[in-house]
Amino acid sequence: MNRTTLSLIAGTTALAAVTAVAALATPSASGAAAPGAASHLPVQRTGLLCPAPSVSDIADTTYTSFTPVTQGAPSSGKAQLQAAPVQSVDGTGDTQQSKGKGKSGKKTTAGQPALTPKAPGTPVTGDTSGADTPALIGTADGNFAPGWTVQETTEIAAGTGRGLQGVTCTPADTEFWFPGASTAASRTDYLHLTNPDDSAAVVDVELYGKNGAIKSPLGENLTVKPHSSEPILLSTLTDERQDDLTVHVSVRSGRLGATVQALDDKAGGDWLAAAADPAGSLVLPGIPKDATDVRLIAFTPGDTDADLKVRLASPDGLITPAGNEELHVKSGVTTSADLGPLTRGEAGSLVLTPTDQSVPVVAALRVVRGKGADQETAFIPATGPVGARATAADNSAKGTTLALTAPTATAKVKVTASAGSGGGTAVSKTYTIKAGTTQNIDAPVPSGVKGTYALTVEPLTTTPLYASRTLTSTDPSGFTVQTLPNDRGLVLVPKASEDLSILQK
Repeated sequence: MNRTTLSLIAGTTALAAVTAVAALATPSASGAAAPGAASHLPVQRTGLLCPAPSVSDIADTTYTSFTPVTQGAPSSGKAQLQAAPVQSVDGTGDTQQSKGKGKSGKKTTAGQPALTPKAPGTPVTGDTSGADTPALIGTADGNFAPGWTVQETTEIAAGTGRGLQGVTCTPADTEFWFPGASTAASRTDYLHLTNPDDSAAVVDVELYGKNGAIKSPLGENLTVKPHSSEPILLSTLTDERQDDLTVHVSVRSGRLGATVQALDDKAGGDWLAAAADPAGSLVLPGIPKDATDVRLIAFTPGDTDADLKVRLASPDGLITPAGNEELHVKSGVTTSADLGPLTRGEAGSLVLTPTDQSVPVVAALRVVRGKGADQETAFIPATGPVGARATAADNSAKGTTLALTAPTATAKVKVTASAGSGGGTAVSKTYTIKAGTTQNIDAPVPSGVKGTYALTVEPLTTTPLYASRTLTSTDPSGFTVQTLPNDRGLVLVPKASEDLSILQK
């Protein structure tokens, strides 16, 4: 069962309270009208999972929580984040002490909320430091649930994975694809699994390399205890050292949050979020314009090879990169291609489409900024369209770039900068993104802003729009990229009405 199906089930269940007794019947022979059209209503409960941010003693982490104001949402609600104990080798939980401070300035302990939001429309931040910060399990209900987002941003001054690392906390699911992971000698990649539920989750972790599936008995039938998190070092699952891997996480029972932390000895590191579900056409938005190296990693899980047309959506339109016009992806095999300094000083997004037969594929980009000892790495997985709305938290006026891509048709979009975490007034602007282009827009900044703010993207047209946000640090090359798929804050609910006559049939 894929993410979309599970999300629809969860959203519909959460909205059961707002539906009336319904009778579903076909139109009568006399031509009676069918039931009214479905409507989009705000979800009433949202769950998010944040992985443990770092194993470095010199890591500084900021959490930013934000819920956009949603029309039709309840007038009250709450959102909170609780610590998830780290599961030790023997399966027992080990609740850790966090060295950080919450928004009140007091030290926070595992088991206590890292931060507690007070109102939709205004971000709230909390800071921690060191290697002992646990994973977090978040829940939001009422007016905090629709579109709730939490950003985890970590800065590490030195050592393996040094630089800026960022991840958007994600809902639980049952299947994940991670093209772009690695067991190379220079890489230290952890798969973080977090279980938010009251029962244990059982999961299989499969690895696919340049020669196909990699035998890994240690990845089979893994158990993650209730309300706990487990980081798995990928190199412990296999003796093979490969630069490019695709990791497939399949949950046999229960639900999990899953994210890969990819750390390099010399080229920094970042979080690798799960790629969009396998599809024939993919968009990977927001390659930094000053990227010095771009590497494409792709995988097709079926029995049929995929042939993909590779194009760059630039500010002027779709461009075919010389020497990388097409990519052949053999079934069951991780395939990669070095695209070099693809963007050459301009905004860009990668667009993959089938040359002939459409075959489902997953893909991600490994992007490098800087040169030599100043290199830093981030990842851009293929992502879904913005849909009705998407939000990126933890923005600043000087360190944020918002990239918008309209691969097939011109799109109009409204971007709203929220109030700041320390004060300010929200501001909105409208933009037009031409067909086949990517634009790094001059995003609005809240008037009188203090602290960080959120950017909410709302398309005004029905044409597909894709987005990502890049954060840069004071380090010349430090950066992290988060894609912005639909926030799933609204769910489609059929209109219903009482029809007691059904009892007489």
